[in-house]
Amino acid sequence: MRVAVTGTPGTGKTTAVEHAETDLEPVHLNDVIEREALTTGRDDERESLVADIDAVAEWLAGREDVLVESHLAHLFDADRVVVLRCQPETLTQRLDERGEAESKIEENAESEALDLILAEAVERHGEDSVYEVDTTERTPAEVATAIEAVVAGDRAPSSGTVSFIDYL
Repeated sequence: MRVAVTGTPGTGKTTAVEHAETDLEPVHLNDVIEREALTTGRDDERESLVADIDAVAEWLAGREDVLVESHLAHLFDADRVVVLRCQPETLTQRLDERGEAESKIEENAESEALDLILAEAVERHGEDSVYEVDTTERTPAEVATAIEAVVAGDRAPSSGTVSFIDYL
């Protein structure tokens, strides 16, 4: 089984996956992209690497029993996709505490309000494979428990249950 944990930067993906207790091997995709040089260059405006999506898909091919974590994880084959969500003001605070650039913070908060990653996940995987989790007021352990429930098949698919459109 391959489970993707995705969401806007700052929603708590890495931390939650580190807390999750499953039989799946955690794969921190952003680390893999950097370590394996699976990039097409650098986006200087966003101060980030540009992932080579085809190269990443090739790297993932044949890897099963993994919990793939990244804001890009939903772009790849997965049996289930967990989309972590966070209220944009809280997301802004988290990204500011990380020292992210103001332009990046604003872009991510707007993307979260517009359900960008959720929409992409549903479009690629269908509503029956997507599980939305609001992390705004949950501890990392609580988010990990929600991920564990998805992996175990103890949670029903959900999408469109969280809305932050009032942020805009």
